[in-house]
Order: sequence, then structure tokens, then C-alpha cells
Amino acid sequence: MAKILLVDDAAFMRMMVKDTLTKNGYNADDIFEAEDGVKAVERYNELKPDLVIMDITMPNMDGLEALKTIKGNDPNATIVMCSAMGQEAMVIDAIKSGAKDFIVKPFKPDRILKTVKTVLG
Repeated sequence: MAKILLVDDAAFMRMMVKDTLTKNGYNADDIFEAEDGVKAVERYNELKPDLVIMDITMPNMDGLEALKTIKGNDPNATIVMCSAMGQEAMVIDAIKSGAKDFIVKPFKPDRILKTVKTVLG
């Protein structure tokens, strides 16, 4: 089963995505969490997950910086960014920096599942 790293400074957002994934056949033991970009980079290096779902706006290190750091260490990293409405410029920057896709908040469970299935193949 795929290892997935959820990165968001809001615990309820991580919980919502994890619930959506586990209710649809993903193993809770294969879903890991980080609350900011610094932790995301550490957890990525430690776990080498198959997919990272990462918020853009976070304290300590934002998602774009974490994306660039992870992709710098592992060009094959699969990362999907999350953004609130109105962050189009950041989303474009994320895609140019190697993000595979993006999900707009507020999340719709079917959009999360479709993106995860598409990206993981």
C-alpha cells in the first residue's frame, strides 16, 4: 500500500484528509502527518512516502519552500499542493517547482480521492 504524508498546520485538515482516505481503502498505518514545512522535509527524508499532500500556507517553512527542498533532495518525489481560493500565483509557482497537482480548499472528499488515485496510478 502507498505511504502518504499529509502536511498542514491545521490538525482538523489533516484529520479530514486522513478520514477520507481511510474510509476509502487506504491503511491508516500508512498515512503520516507533519504540521509545517520543516517537519515535512524531515518526515519525507525519514519515510520516503509515495505521495505528499501539502498545504501552501504554513508557519516556519511554507509549502512552496518545503516542495522545493524535497524536490531538490529527491527529484522523483510526488507532491500535491493544497491552497485556498485565490492563491493562483502560488499554485502556478508550485506546479513550476514540480508539484504534480493541486487541490483547492475547502476540500471535497471526491476531489481528494480522484487526485490521490490519479497521482499514485
